[in-house]
Amino acid sequence: MPEQPPYLRIADVLRQRIAEHVWTAGDRLPSRAQIAEECGVGENVVRRAQELLISQGVLEGRAGSGTYVAEPRPRVRVVRSSAREQPGGSPFRADMQALGRQGTWESRTEAKVPAPAEIAARLGIAAGDLCVRTVYEFLADGRPVQLSTSWEPYELTAGTFVVLPEGGPHAGAGVVNRMAAIGITVSHAVEQPEPRQATAEEASLLGIQKAALVTHIRRTYYSDQGQPVETADIVIPAALCEIVYEIPVGR
Repeated sequence: MPEQPPYLRIADVLRQRIAEHVWTAGDRLPSRAQIAEECGVGENVVRRAQELLISQGVLEGRAGSGTYVAEPRPRVRVVRSSAREQPGGSPFRADMQALGRQGTWESRTEAKVPAPAEIAARLGIAAGDLCVRTVYEFLADGRPVQLSTSWEPYELTAGTFVVLPEGGPHAGAGVVNRMAAIGITVSHAVEQPEPRQATAEEASLLGIQKAALVTHIRRTYYSDQGQPVETADIVIPAALCEIVYEIPVGR
């Protein structure tokens, strides 16, 4: 494993001190010079660590005053429901709008990525078959609340205008709407949630403690022909979100 960048290590140190109540909400942090000397790094490393924690809502900077521990964030309600699949819209954005928050996301897509064995099994393809992989960071009012890594069989969408989930005329419309645009009807999804501890990378992205509790959801969308069309690993931090399942009842 590559060594963790120094600024991420310092960010973890600062988070740990907040978790242990060395500093509490509203406390002013020592100067960057003091933290740098204590931790044996340069002030630029401390600055980058603080900037990361400010972007994640752990710290807040006050012009001309210094850096302070931010007030804890209220938990975001995340609803898992087929009712969130609206034509032309994003389920996440709809959820956030219902809470009076702005839902946005950042993404990075790579085409023609060989499928690892576990992903291939979930998609019903051979290990090493090409996929489109998209990594997402979902934000509520600019703060990260959810991570997701999505895989789609490249053969399924190759040559179409929806091959890139975040590109083209249906960018950001969600799996169900994008597949419908190329004549594939998504009939249902299967989700397998399980609790686990956050990895160091997940903790840094989400602004939570290393090894903090998260819910890892393995979700797979299926067409009406029973073909898996997308699978994703969704990571939701327990400290920031509550997960609610809405189950339709037929009459």
